[in-house]
Amino acid sequence: MDATLIKALQLVLSLSILVVLHEGGHFFFSKLFRVRVEKFFLFFDPYFHLFSTKDKWFTRLFPKCKDKETEYGIGWLPFGGYVKIAGMIDESMDTEQMKQPMQKWEFRAKPAWQRLLIMIGGVLVNFLLALFIYTMILFYWGEQYIPAKDMTMGFQFSEQAEQLGFRDGDILLAVDGKNLKKWDASVYRSVSESREVTVLRDGKEVILDMPKDLNMLEMLKSNPPFMVPFVPAVIDSVLPATPVYEAGIRGGDRIMFIDDESVVTWNDFDEIMRVRMETLANGASHEDSVRLRYLTVVYSSEDGATVDTAVIQLGTDYKLGLLKQSLLSYYKPVKEEYGFWSSIPAGVSHGIDVLSGYVSDLKYLFTSDGAKSVGGFITIGSIFPATWDWLTFWETTAFLSLMLAFMNILPIPALDGGHVLFLIAEIILRRPPSDKFLERAQVVGMALIMGLMVLACYNDIMRFIL
Repeated sequence: MDATLIKALQLVLSLSILVVLHEGGHFFFSKLFRVRVEKFFLFFDPYFHLFSTKDKWFTRLFPKCKDKETEYGIGWLPFGGYVKIAGMIDESMDTEQMKQPMQKWEFRAKPAWQRLLIMIGGVLVNFLLALFIYTMILFYWGEQYIPAKDMTMGFQFSEQAEQLGFRDGDILLAVDGKNLKKWDASVYRSVSESREVTVLRDGKEVILDMPKDLNMLEMLKSNPPFMVPFVPAVIDSVLPATPVYEAGIRGGDRIMFIDDESVVTWNDFDEIMRVRMETLANGASHEDSVRLRYLTVVYSSEDGATVDTAVIQLGTDYKLGLLKQSLLSYYKPVKEEYGFWSSIPAGVSHGIDVLSGYVSDLKYLFTSDGAKSVGGFITIGSIFPATWDWLTFWETTAFLSLMLAFMNILPIPALDGGHVLFLIAEIILRRPPSDKFLERAQVVGMALIMGLMVLACYNDIMRFIL
């Protein structure tokens, strides 16, 4: 199956689960407090829908399933979902209903504390769902990682990192006195927010003072990378009928030079190839294009007994046909198993850490680089793997659930957080905002959300084009 299709199917399944359960949170509290829910839809349905329990064919086939109060359905516009709650101003903008006399089963007729619970129901479900998924992941799969202290070959650092005091070969031990448990993407965040980093250098612990303005986005996008684990440029295997295979290079061989440029690690190799590919992509002259398609590679045998040279011609896809050795070739990962009861606090703690990291990273949204990083469905879909892997699927779904919960609770009109803000103000001031104010706030909030969606779609398109 095509990788793009697999990613798309995972995205649709994940968002469907999250949207249905989020709206189910609103639905649950509405029913609990006897508030009428007129519609419960997965995806939006402007002008028409794909399915509805009010459809004639459905009511004829399933007469006993007919719900006289709530219409359940699936829309055609996959931008989320909604529940239409009677007696409130929401995205449906049903202002005519608000002009009618208030009924006891309407949202506006209920006490403020009940309305507050109805509005936070979706966020609450998404938050609890994420913690539940993380708990079940630890219970079923456990946790596998390479301890940071065991990475004895250390790290390779960029020039920017060296200016801060890092040196190639340093082993990361602790951040602000807290030991680093494992190497993953969160280490970048920890270092960027730290005041000091402890490394092991030549057998001695060295404390490096970090600046206050260290930007994580700049660290992540820098070329060469700010820091990467030191992995020798040893080939794991070579694909048949590829440029590297035809040149006689095999698995176990170690690349030493490319066109007289020294290669020690795969990071060195990647940087050389990145510069070459950028030059080719940016309209190099015909002469340079022909020259850059040929690589003079010096490599040694697996045992280091022989050194040889090969000239490799890149194909039209620029792929060499080699697979790199990874960290797992040098370090044995640790696997922690969790029983059912022990997985609960571990899953909750992990979920809270993920949420804290996400909230911390939001400060970059208001920078130029952060605005460019905003993405829509293409960006979200790209974080799913190209092959169907249930562990990665559930980890991604849990993260998206936390993201959905936090974004919805922001005090922006049209979002759950906007309704919550107005309800809290009502409780404090002891009088509700006027319907006219709520209508205008809803319009403003929807405009802001649409603007953000336009930005996200624009960024998706630009990434696709570039």
